[in-house]
Amino acid sequence: MKILILGATGMIGSAITAEAASRGHHVTAASRSGTATASATVMPLALDLHDVPALQDAVQGQDVVIATASARKTDDPFSETAAYAQALVDGVGDTRLIMVGGAGSLNLPDGTAIADTLPDAYRAEAQAMRRAHETILAPSVLNLTFATPPFMIQPGPRTGHYRVSDRTVPDAPYEISAEDYAVALIDETERAAHPGQIIGIFPAA
Repeated sequence: MKILILGATGMIGSAITAEAASRGHHVTAASRSGTATASATVMPLALDLHDVPALQDAVQGQDVVIATASARKTDDPFSETAAYAQALVDGVGDTRLIMVGGAGSLNLPDGTAIADTLPDAYRAEAQAMRRAHETILAPSVLNLTFATPPFMIQPGPRTGHYRVSDRTVPDAPYEISAEDYAVALIDETERAAHPGQIIGIFPAA
């Protein structure tokens, strides 16, 4: 499978790149710097995803695009995430897209949006990303799956075990390693089990 990974040098993106390459997929590892490590199955690419013509060129011939890049650049998260979402809509077209979401796009068991419950320091960004997710999940916009990690994700062991929830946060624990999240994301890439959905990726119970 040919996979374009946007944000491939970040903490999550690099784990996903390594997992995809370990399974023999052909990865175009895109980042602003273009500094991903090249190998027989990984080709680094310098790419600003807001450069829509360049993004369209990079998407050509790919089976799947995985977007892990962060929209955060300024203090205006709503404009940033709207621009990020629009760049993906314009650049990815009908190629299948899997997007790394944020926990703010999930709901508590009573249906409350997590984004609305976060501290002030995080609330606006989470609400902005939630709005962007819902905009580009609208019917006929993109062939898209959002795969959202829990509240905490950081480098750690690769156990290969995880669970998939719907948009509702399951019981604790609320932390997953980037390596296990990458396993789940590449499993979803290979299986296409949740098209048009927002799913949560959590540690195995």
